[in-house]
Amino acid sequence: MGHYMRLEQRLTPQLIQSMDILQLNTMALENRIAEELEKNCALDVVETDPKSATAEDGGAQPENRALTSDDSGSFRRLDQLSAEYDLDFNEGAYRPHRSYDSRERDPKMDAMANTTSRPQSLAEHLLAQWHVLDLDDETRVAGEAIVYHLDDDGYLRTRLDEVSQNMRPHLPIEALQRALPMVQRLDPVGVAARDYQECLLLQLEALPGDNRIERELIQNHLHDVVKNRYPIIAKATGYSVGEIVEAVRAISSTLVLHPAFRVVEGRVMPIHPDVLVEYASTGGGMTVRLTRGSSPRLRISKRALEILKNRRNGKVDRDFIRKHVDDANALIDAVQYRRNRLLDVANAIVEKQREFFEIGAQGLKVLRMCDLAVELSCDPSTISRTVADKYMQTPRGIYPLRYFFTGGTETSSGENTSWDSVKIRVKDIIDGEDLKEPYNDDKIAAVLEKEGIVISRRTVAKYRQQLDIPPARQRRQY
Repeated sequence: MGHYMRLEQRLTPQLIQSMDILQLNTMALENRIAEELEKNCALDVVETDPKSATAEDGGAQPENRALTSDDSGSFRRLDQLSAEYDLDFNEGAYRPHRSYDSRERDPKMDAMANTTSRPQSLAEHLLAQWHVLDLDDETRVAGEAIVYHLDDDGYLRTRLDEVSQNMRPHLPIEALQRALPMVQRLDPVGVAARDYQECLLLQLEALPGDNRIERELIQNHLHDVVKNRYPIIAKATGYSVGEIVEAVRAISSTLVLHPAFRVVEGRVMPIHPDVLVEYASTGGGMTVRLTRGSSPRLRISKRALEILKNRRNGKVDRDFIRKHVDDANALIDAVQYRRNRLLDVANAIVEKQREFFEIGAQGLKVLRMCDLAVELSCDPSTISRTVADKYMQTPRGIYPLRYFFTGGTETSSGENTSWDSVKIRVKDIIDGEDLKEPYNDDKIAAVLEKEGIVISRRTVAKYRQQLDIPPARQRRQY
């Protein structure tokens, strides 16, 4: 009980905030700081030249903190800050932080003007076509109901009787049955299908020419097509293996499983790197820097300093400002802690995974969070928070920071190699195989063993599945 209480005493609000700030990525940190700037009048951000570099030097000095809540030293600290910011407190009490005239640009309005418009949704795309058709009222409402029940990928996975019950007033099931084939013919053809087979058949029916073999394969042998069992299909249908191969090629090149994605882009959040790693301009090494958004410059606002310095302001006002100053100081410390820890971890990654930057994923070495935590004298959970949802931009592309932490095995030569590098080797072996006689998992494990990497067939199968590579039977080409 005593240990638990001592632990609770260490979890101060400042420490909790530091841990919270530590695990935020660049975009989340910018949003958090924007919220704090809105509600804390004592917090200010140091303006930067937009034409300057987009990253901060990894060796930059930390931001200067402002006042503490200790009254005995607050005015001495205030004198130091006034000299730093060149403030003249004889000009009077507090003034507006910033004013704009008609000639100045409003950065908020600029940001809104540069924001891209919202993309058209699948429902909007379909209803724009549906509403120009000559339909009776019941069919029109039924079609709208079907459109609104489609999943994001365009499939109708809700049964028509459930669609009927979900509507107020209830729609007759017959109206939905009439409307469904009409919705399925809208652009893109294949939307509102109930399963993959129906989706493919709808697209096939809209194509010209003789598609008898393709229709036979989709209707009756789709499972065998997926499993690459062409001889079985040939025996059941009477078509030659060559005809079946050509039909499968036509299906895969013409038809898609998710036609809705042809008109509606998937909503993929952009990645904003937190760390930049570049080749040193002097040659022979790498430089590590934080992006601007990951390393904001914060300070106590001039207005807050003026209010505290001017004793003509009442005690209530100054106590109110001092509370906001304390909160601002805590945030500045938390942001600086995040900055320092992120730089420490990024520098350690670059140092320990140097071969990755030279030759790629094959050069990844074993790197565990618990080992780095010992080296940096912190808890493994701190390393985990530091790399959470953060990305590193390198000369080889953008990678999650977690990518560089991996377990591994020891080769017969005594060298440590990461599991990711073994996975890459599995892919290389499969890429170099004869597709008429592809390697099974036992053969791949035997090839790796000859190279000094001893792993089981089951591990090979797991890596192959993670790489989205089908088994040997399905890779065979006839």
